[in-house]
Amino acid sequence: KGRSKKWKEILRFPHISQCTELGNSIGTEYFSICEKQPIGRLLFRLFCETRPKLQRCIQLLDAMEDYEVTPDEKRKSRGCQIIKAFLSENVNGRIKVRQDARMGLVIKCTAVHDYLSGAPFADYQNSMYFDRFLQWKMLERQPITKDTFRQYRVLGKGGFGEVCACQVRATGKMYACKKLEKKRIKKRKGESMALNEKQILEKVNSRFVVSLAYAYETKDALCLVLTIMNGGDLKFHIYNMGTPGFDKDRVQFYAAQICCGLEHLHRESIVYRDLKPENILLDDNGHIRISDLGLAIKVPDGELIRGRVGTVGYMAPEVINNEKYAMSPDWWGLGCLIYEMTAGRSPFRARKERVKREEVERRVQDEEEEYNDKFTEDTKAICRMLLTKDPKQRLGCKADGAAGVKAHSFFKNINFKRMEAGMVEPPFVPDPRAVYCKDVLDIEQFSTVKGVNLDQTDNDFYSKFSTGSVSIPWQNEMIETECFRDLNVFGPHGMRSPDLDWNQPPEPPRRSLLDRIFRRDFWKCLDKPYLPSGLLDCRTEPLIVMKLNKKKRIENKLIFRGSTV
Repeated sequence: KGRSKKWKEILRFPHISQCTELGNSIGTEYFSICEKQPIGRLLFRLFCETRPKLQRCIQLLDAMEDYEVTPDEKRKSRGCQIIKAFLSENVNGRIKVRQDARMGLVIKCTAVHDYLSGAPFADYQNSMYFDRFLQWKMLERQPITKDTFRQYRVLGKGGFGEVCACQVRATGKMYACKKLEKKRIKKRKGESMALNEKQILEKVNSRFVVSLAYAYETKDALCLVLTIMNGGDLKFHIYNMGTPGFDKDRVQFYAAQICCGLEHLHRESIVYRDLKPENILLDDNGHIRISDLGLAIKVPDGELIRGRVGTVGYMAPEVINNEKYAMSPDWWGLGCLIYEMTAGRSPFRARKERVKREEVERRVQDEEEEYNDKFTEDTKAICRMLLTKDPKQRLGCKADGAAGVKAHSFFKNINFKRMEAGMVEPPFVPDPRAVYCKDVLDIEQFSTVKGVNLDQTDNDFYSKFSTGSVSIPWQNEMIETECFRDLNVFGPHGMRSPDLDWNQPPEPPRRSLLDRIFRRDFWKCLDKPYLPSGLLDCRTEPLIVMKLNKKKRIENKLIFRGSTV
């Protein structure tokens, strides 16, 4: 199914007069409103298109974005084109040009944003385009319940419950719904872990990490609505698609995307701590995302943390030894993944080898990994540098961080700017007819949780969890499903539409079908010359009251002043 037949009613704009309170509280930060938020960005650009001078600024910014993803061999000529097209007396001083040893040319254009964030942004805030932005924000903040979605089959299971496919009724977009059973969370004292995962997912906006789009609750569960990944996980692809392991191009592609995802997490001071093939998921197009952030944690600025968490065989030596660390375990994990994708086995345990946890941990701490002829010199070199026992000497853990990993010769064929823009074609695209996971019948069922009662303290926790839509993913959904295009309509000749007109009162709320039926039948009753025996005179100001009884049947009662019939 696609959009609901009632999608326009679900996404009906409130009248602008109903957005006053939001307008007073939304803040006036230029980058947040006009750059970071996708719908805000589009509406600001629509505003700029109405003024030639501002339109020229936007054209320059677009040219700069194109320059950033231009292949290295064409960057210099593209930079010269931009200079020729935009560098004049009017803009000189706004653009700084300098030579760079690696790329040949780098253009910085921050002063254009400085200009736009001044008087143009102030004018935008007084325009109908900003008012429309407020209307979209009101829709974004609508309450989210289970009725927002259609629920489909079980995809798998998490630590606290099932993961199901679901679809937003209004837009038709598919997601994965991770259900955390309330009683199971309480029994296992998992409240802080569940809330931590939700808050971290909310904070991270990366095409290489699963996105949280909605968080809501039902009577029995807390629900995280996440990016759906239909292509299976890397473990399935490594071991169930022919000879274990991948060719170098595929290893390189996945490693580059994981590296980008880790960089985005680390930029938010988040260490992931559970990098393994099962947690790397493929989408329909063959791109990957890091999933399951249950063990991720934010590292306080300037501090180190301690925690012996992760999966046996993938934990770094400093984690096993319960030493303090920052981001180092993630770069160790990347080394384990590159090794396993290449060799078709993990570096410290053979496939299906029955060995005790203590032995695996001893190997991680004391033994060097072995390399066969599947490893090229570059692959071997990056694995050795990432699997260095001492975190201070490990690749990625020095001052250059992720940039040092990206600069390794293993990635010499990867254009990371284009990779981050989603412009690099994946080496493998999943077959839409294939199922890259266990059969649903093989998915272990959860037993019923007994002896756990929920109370007011639990409700306080649930209110922190159930916060509704997440801004950037929700706005992207509106754009990707073309709801933004279909609904973002203004009046003729660049005028305000009725819902944006401050001088025009809002339309009265539409009555439900049942309300209209009963009102119609009631007024027919008033037109009759007499009433059936036993009924009081209708002239005593009757009201129709409808209520839903326990059996969900509608009872109609005629309530009269002082009497009930």
